[in-house]
Amino acid sequence: MVVMLIDIPACESLQRQIVACTRCPRLTAYCAGIALAKKRAFRDWRYWGKPVPSFGDPQARVLVLGLAPAAHGANRTGRMFTGDRSAEFLFRALYATGFASQPTSCSRDDGLTLRDAYITAVVHCAPPGNRPALEEILNCREYLERELDLLSGVRVVVALGRLAFDQYLGILRARGRIARKSAFVFAHNSLHVIVPGRLWLIGSYHPSQQNTSTGRLTDRMLLAVFERARALLP
Repeated sequence: MVVMLIDIPACESLQRQIVACTRCPRLTAYCAGIALAKKRAFRDWRYWGKPVPSFGDPQARVLVLGLAPAAHGANRTGRMFTGDRSAEFLFRALYATGFASQPTSCSRDDGLTLRDAYITAVVHCAPPGNRPALEEILNCREYLERELDLLSGVRVVVALGRLAFDQYLGILRARGRIARKSAFVFAHNSLHVIVPGRLWLIGSYHPSQQNTSTGRLTDRMLLAVFERARALLP
C-alpha cells in the first residue's frame, strides 16, 4: 500500500470546527433538546448533543459516507454510527472485511479502531425525523468538501443511501470531475468509475432500521458492498 502524506493536524482541526458549528439553529436546538430529554433506555447516559465529528484512519483508502447522526445513536454517543441498530449492521460488515478492529460500535471509549477506512456524513447533526433540510445540507457541505481534499488517499467512496450518493456526485459535478449526475444511477452495490484505476463510487442501501427490519438490506448484502470495496484496493 502506498502511504499518502496526510495533513493530520488539519484533519483534527476540521473536526474541532465541526463540533463547534452552530450554522443550523433548528439542528442545534434539536440535538440539545434530545440530549436533555433523553430516551428512557439511556436515561443514565450523558448525551453528546452537538455536531458529531467524523472518525477513522486518516490514511484511509475507503470513505464511508452516511446521511446524518441518529438522535439516540451518534447524537448520544458522540461518534458516527455508534450506539444504534445501523451501527450493528455496518460494523459487522466492516469487521468481516478487515476495516474495523471489532464488530460492534457502542461508545466512544469501546476500543474500536478503523483500518484503511474513514466514516463521515452529509450532515453532522441529528435532524428531526432523520430528514435534514436542503439548507442544512448545504451548510454542512463545506465540511465534506474539505474532508475530501484532506483525505487524499481515498480510492473508494461507499455512499450509504441515495441522498449521500447524490450529494457526493453533486460535489464532483461542481468541481468539474464528472459531466453530469444523471450518468450515475443509484442501486445497491452499484459500482461507478469516477477516475479509471484511481477512484470508484459504490452505492449502498443505508443500514437504517427501516431497511434492515424489512429485509430490504441484509447482512449479506451489506457485506458484499465492502467485499467489493476491498477487492478494488491494490
